[in-house]
Amino acid sequence: MADQVTEQLLDRFLTTVRPVVPLVSVWAHGSLGGGDYQQGRSDLDLIAVLERPCTAAEERQLGEAHESLGRAVPLAARLHCGYLAAAELDDPERSHLTWAFEELMSRPVTAVTRRELHLFGRVLYGPPPTRLLPPVTDEQLADFVVRDLAGFWRPALDHPERFTRDIWVDSGLLTLARAATTLRSGRLITKGEALDVLTELGAPAEVVADIRRRRYGDPGPATDQWITRRAELALAFLGPAIERTLTAHRA
Repeated sequence: MADQVTEQLLDRFLTTVRPVVPLVSVWAHGSLGGGDYQQGRSDLDLIAVLERPCTAAEERQLGEAHESLGRAVPLAARLHCGYLAAAELDDPERSHLTWAFEELMSRPVTAVTRRELHLFGRVLYGPPPTRLLPPVTDEQLADFVVRDLAGFWRPALDHPERFTRDIWVDSGLLTLARAATTLRSGRLITKGEALDVLTELGAPAEVVADIRRRRYGDPGPATDQWITRRAELALAFLGPAIERTLTAHRA
């Protein structure tokens, strides 16, 4: 169970969206499902299954419902939800209506998310993932992880200015550690476990400690000098580490 404030938000979310769209099920994944959730620091990652695709009017009403929820509950800014029609669950590459980063967009429900839902998805409403969502194979999971590292994170290193932001440092290093573990053993690990893996992979101790403090402790404000140094350390580690991970998988 999450904390009381988060549980109240989840209840309010269900109360808000049920009159708007034809809900079949709602599931939590990510940190909220996996037991590593930190209020105000973790996203609330949800998947909603619908009887059918939303109409244009329902999409508009859904956006308004999310905006209203965000005005009423600040924590709702971290709530992301994909809306999948029940007849469109089979294809991990297919994009679906999604509320994320406080706007409606279209994006797929990845192989990692689908595997998380089968392993530890938390049911908030309706039937569980194992009843409705086709499982992903180990090959599909590994293929997605490789494409994410090679197609997204490796090109991202060409934009060093991004890594002056907390989210890029955290996501880049934690994604690498989780990807390396999945490709090596097939396992999915939490962000907390990924911090230990980063140490094993040779990540800069200062950067790992910084991520740990901001996720689990009281970090305090960062100086401009540290932000610049942290970006340099993260970039210097990530480039070779991504290549080593991809090479080891190919071998």
